[in-house]
Amino acid sequence: MKRLLPLLLTLTPGMALAHAGHETGSLATGFAHPLGGADHLLAMLALGLLAAQAGGRALWLLPVTFVGAMLAGGVAGAAGIGFPAVEPVILASVIILGALVGFALRLPLTAMAAMAAVFGFAHGWAHGAEGPTSGLAIYALGFAAATMALHIVGIAAGRVIPSLSLRVLGAGTALGGLALGLAG
Repeated sequence: MKRLLPLLLTLTPGMALAHAGHETGSLATGFAHPLGGADHLLAMLALGLLAAQAGGRALWLLPVTFVGAMLAGGVAGAAGIGFPAVEPVILASVIILGALVGFALRLPLTAMAAMAAVFGFAHGWAHGAEGPTSGLAIYALGFAAATMALHIVGIAAGRVIPSLSLRVLGAGTALGGLALGLAG
């Protein structure tokens, strides 16, 4: 904990720049971006919970697929390629991933991976579109690292939390997504 606090404090100034408006990308601003919005935070943790709940190959396939697609989406967003439904897809990612965990639904791994790719691309597009005008590569490394860290936290929590509590967390995430949708 003593080592974590200084790290968090060094990231604090970057959190203020986690969204559009900064000119140069940095590892800290990229890392802070997924942490700056409830929609991103909830979806990434929920994907980790889903991977833990599914187990097996899903433990690595879902996060790797999400992050890979997120990086591709980041490039598309930074390049100005249009994605008019990005906000509804991001919101859907929170609700659907949370509901899958909440209802403990067992989809085929290929379906979950495809879903992770679509949701990852949307989240990445938002990161890229809201990102810096220069330093995109280091910024992308930051948001990829933060995303993977959130997935790992979700996986770790999903592996130690009892099944019923995990389902309650999933349902809470889906409800949080619905609340975000109603608030927006």
